[in-house]
Amino acid sequence: MKICVLVKQVCSEDSSLVLNDDKLSLNSEALNLVTNEPDAYALEEALQLKEKTEGEVVVCSLGSESSRQVIKDSLAKGADRGIFILNDAKNNNPLSVAKAISEKIKDENFDLILSGLQSNDSGFSQIGLLVAECLNTSHASLVMGTELINNQTIKVKLELENGWFQWSELDLPASLTIQSGINSPRYATLKGIMSVKSKTVDSFEADCSSENKYEVVEMMHPQKTKETVTIEGNPDDIATELLDVLKNKIKVI
Repeated sequence: MKICVLVKQVCSEDSSLVLNDDKLSLNSEALNLVTNEPDAYALEEALQLKEKTEGEVVVCSLGSESSRQVIKDSLAKGADRGIFILNDAKNNNPLSVAKAISEKIKDENFDLILSGLQSNDSGFSQIGLLVAECLNTSHASLVMGTELINNQTIKVKLELENGWFQWSELDLPASLTIQSGINSPRYATLKGIMSVKSKTVDSFEADCSSENKYEVVEMMHPQKTKETVTIEGNPDDIATELLDVLKNKIKVI
């Protein structure tokens, strides 16, 4: 079983978001860069499948030079090798990213390609599906469980609406987007950290700018507004006005 895990470097939730003067990008010096949390669940699922099949787990990341760190973190947790795709372009659209990744991994002939459901920064939730399309593999999203049947088939548990789930069988190769909470991601051990030096990371470059079909005009911080309204009058008037607010203004009923 040969498994590829797509990981992305994003800023942590406690990072200070400081805009550059051009209003088109964030000041990277103010960001605490970490592995995208949903991708950590995808990596853990891949490592568990590896342990059951004695397979190989390869992590792949596309981004700036600093993205090498998320590959190292994955290798420390148990991944066997890495693929780094250098791309310094900002605000890449999902299609350009998927095409660049697919072009670099297509000759690897992976049985499974796992990715987190979405990234914590852009949140497009499209990379896994687009990679499946580019590589002509089967695909499942919102995966909450996996079970290998044989070398040609995998059974996946899909999350539906209202707490319902559905089991489906997919032919391999397949691309799966993993839902957060599917497992408990492991921490890197000291032995794992020391082993990173002996593991290989293949490096490539990709130009995604030609595929970008949109342009960021301006970035801005959301304006926070808070308003307190006091409803006064007799009980009947208060109830009527409160009902109007809940129904027509904030639309919770």
